[in-house]
Amino acid sequence: MFQSRLSNIVEARRRAKTDSRFFSQFKISCQKIEILAGVVDLILTAIASTLGAIVYQLVWFENPATVKACLSVGIITGLLFVCSVSARGLYRLPVLLAPLLYVSRLLAVFATTALLVTGSLVVLGNVAFPASPLAAALLPQMILLVIARWVFAKATRALLYAGSLDGRRVVTIGEPEELLGLSASFLLRYCGLREVFRVAVATNRGRRSGEVLAGLDSAVAAAREHVAEEFLLALPWGSQELLDTIRSRLRESPLPARLLPDHNIRTMLGQRGLSTDGLSLPVTIQGAPLTAFQRAVKRTLDVVGSMTAILFLWPLLLIAAIAIKLDSGGPIIFRQRRTGFNAKEFVIFKFRTMTVLEDGPAITQASRGDRRATRVGKFLRRSSIDELPQLFNVLKGEMSLVGPRPHAVAHDKEYELHIADYGFRHYVKPGITGWAQANGLRGETRSLEKMTERVKLDLWYINNWSLGFDINILVQTCFEVIRNRAY
Repeated sequence: MFQSRLSNIVEARRRAKTDSRFFSQFKISCQKIEILAGVVDLILTAIASTLGAIVYQLVWFENPATVKACLSVGIITGLLFVCSVSARGLYRLPVLLAPLLYVSRLLAVFATTALLVTGSLVVLGNVAFPASPLAAALLPQMILLVIARWVFAKATRALLYAGSLDGRRVVTIGEPEELLGLSASFLLRYCGLREVFRVAVATNRGRRSGEVLAGLDSAVAAAREHVAEEFLLALPWGSQELLDTIRSRLRESPLPARLLPDHNIRTMLGQRGLSTDGLSLPVTIQGAPLTAFQRAVKRTLDVVGSMTAILFLWPLLLIAAIAIKLDSGGPIIFRQRRTGFNAKEFVIFKFRTMTVLEDGPAITQASRGDRRATRVGKFLRRSSIDELPQLFNVLKGEMSLVGPRPHAVAHDKEYELHIADYGFRHYVKPGITGWAQANGLRGETRSLEKMTERVKLDLWYINNWSLGFDINILVQTCFEVIRNRAY
């Protein structure tokens, strides 16, 4: 008996190692796992609805149902089911890892959804979508969903143990005692996060505020360096003063910030509170300026728009390059460091229009009638053709077609000292044109008041973004170029 149990344990460990080696070849994020679970549920529901309805009518009524009709109802049922399950948090990683704890909820949601759809068909009396066969398919559908969750749990655990499960990249800021209870496995399993940097800040009054601010600055810098996706705060919920300080400092970054329930609250909630869908863990205290969907829509416009513009304007780009080379010696493209999204520096491309190539700590802005401009450069600046190479910055993902205009790094540092909300311009990618430029605020900023007005328009754009707004700005910019206000 003992030898038999021992051999079973050895065999189980051998299989676990084999699975671990297999799954270690993959790397998948928690978000993709959750999306994949929803897709599988949708496919299984649609297939089971179709097959169940056809078998039912063949056996009992000898009148096979229309495959297209049954498939359509199955897809509708699946979509409603997936939306309902997602709204209840039943696709979260902790739920996928422990399906037995939630199988009753899952089946209850499915039965309610399927019976709602079937009941609607009965009330409507729609012959094209037979209700009785669909009701008979409920049992096989439920069985398939339970089997799918069991398979998903096995695969997800294997990925977790193999280190192949990846979470959102996060910079953690917290009080030392709170950080002690946050292991990498806890953050990944219950929050879907992967810590890339950690900053400890003390809550006691003995620590100087300057040290706290320095630590927060290092956290913001680390978020840029490690391409973090958000900040996670681990603080005692009674530390209101420290929390306010951290929130104020993190406003300089466009990344969302979330507050984790402290150790006392997590202890009171227990295991159930950590893994159920009822607890929003962590709590969002600073949201991103654009949602993931909005960023995807804006990026699609950037890629399609910039590629189309390059395709149609390449003869003009070629002519401008030749004219620059024939007019004066020096490079065709002017490169300068600018500050972009999340205050990260990038190199902007423009056609060279001047005899100087400034990119240092002191840069003189171009002004009307500037003697440094070349003959061809004056025309390129007036017509805004000198800005067209930035289409390649857009393709690279460093810029957007529409957004706050990027300034030289030297100018950014100067304006940040005098304009309180200036750093908020970096919440989105800089643009070839922007709301300020569409309103005629182009060229040199001779006074601080003029720059402040431009910043206000930039911030208004960030807070009110929409796809239609971007298209409207592009159209208005075309009219501004025709008016020939540039220099």
